[in-house]
Amino acid sequence: MLHSQSSLKRDEPLAAPPPARRARPVLTEGPIARTLVMFSLPILGSSILQSLNASINAVWIGRLIGANGLSASANANSIMFFLMSVGFGLGLAATILIGQGLGACNMTQVKRTVGTTLVFFIILSLAIGAGGFIAAPAMLAVMRTPPEVLGLAAAYLRVIFLALPAIYLYTFVMMALRGAGDARTPFVFLAISAVLDVGLNPILIRGMGPIPALGIAGSALATLLSQWIGLAALIFWLYASRNLLRITRGEFHYLRLDGEILRALIAKGLPMGLQMIVMSSSMLAMISLVNLYGAMTVAAYGACFQLWSYIQMPAMAVGTAVSSMAAQNVGARRWDRISRIAGIGVLYNVLLTGALVLIVTLIDRAAFALFLGDESPAVDIARHIHTVASWSFILFGVAFVLSSVVRATGAVVPPLIFLFIAMWLVRLPFAWVLTPRLGADAIWWSFPAGSAVSLLLLLAYYGFGDWRKARMMEHDANIPVS
Repeated sequence: MLHSQSSLKRDEPLAAPPPARRARPVLTEGPIARTLVMFSLPILGSSILQSLNASINAVWIGRLIGANGLSASANANSIMFFLMSVGFGLGLAATILIGQGLGACNMTQVKRTVGTTLVFFIILSLAIGAGGFIAAPAMLAVMRTPPEVLGLAAAYLRVIFLALPAIYLYTFVMMALRGAGDARTPFVFLAISAVLDVGLNPILIRGMGPIPALGIAGSALATLLSQWIGLAALIFWLYASRNLLRITRGEFHYLRLDGEILRALIAKGLPMGLQMIVMSSSMLAMISLVNLYGAMTVAAYGACFQLWSYIQMPAMAVGTAVSSMAAQNVGARRWDRISRIAGIGVLYNVLLTGALVLIVTLIDRAAFALFLGDESPAVDIARHIHTVASWSFILFGVAFVLSSVVRATGAVVPPLIFLFIAMWLVRLPFAWVLTPRLGADAIWWSFPAGSAVSLLLLLAYYGFGDWRKARMMEHDANIPVS
């Protein structure tokens, strides 16, 4: 593993690490195919853990509090998704800066990025957390939260706002580790947090022994405790293991808002966060169309969405791994490896996503019956929706991998524009315009239409665009050279 040294100048190369300390593969060296697989698997495992954690917590709330509790948590979580989208974008920008810095053996850039991002996230999360705690009822009222669940939703959301600093910092540290080439440690600590969250939910909701019953606020408190405990444990591990990302006593001067790094975080992070918002808002608009076809169609679509969330996970994991690998190789100016990383990432996506689509298609009746019941007429509707739309996720996955590669250089706006075009200028108008002629099928066919346009735009930009000349910072000393 690389050693951090506060005495390094900004562009001074980092000394080569002793072989005995290199416990993890360097992303600028070695076989790409094997490294990408081993790097992607823990990320995939983390995605599955997060989905299972959310699903099990929803079960606890539904069983112990009831339908009003589920409605309350859903309303509160929609606000948190927006806030997490912004945090995710800023964290991803920091991850790319860290990856490029490590690839260039520029530890000063790495420490500047870590210090600035930590300070910025602390200030941002404390401000949002305090404001959100006060304004939670008003925010929910603006969303037209049903009056019968408004009190529950406010109680839940206020506690979640108290957890926001830990959520932001925990997410950043795990993303930073991935940018440094370590996907295993975030998976381990995420598993610890998930077990704590799931285990504490029923105890804090219903009470046990001296612990009072807290209702839905107990579910949010379980999240708060699991995040703060997980963050503290992860920070302890960083220092106990002498991880290269830690800020040592002689490096406290990095804990400040570095103007150049901060501008890069905001200018590059916000467009990446907006991509998540574009996707989620388009899906909200899509469900409004699905609602026109009645409860059975909505139920069938909901069942499809549950399975599709898992089908998309390999593409998301591979894309995340590709982004970290590409960022380090951009810093090292290894353009030959970047092209191979993109090609292998696309191949893995096609194989993994295609295999999942095929498996679900072969067992579609049994798969959808799990959600809808054996005798429900919605099962056949879900099977039809899946047959028409599911293969589009192969196209989506390829586009996601390519966008991950180009974003690793700092070219973050074109992927956002392409996504907006695909979602809002192709998919939704396609469904709206053709619904009178095709009925509900117009909605299902809009999925492959939007994904195809997104892929074509990214293929053209990857082949002919100037993304290789992009940079994360205005005065980047490691300008990529193709």
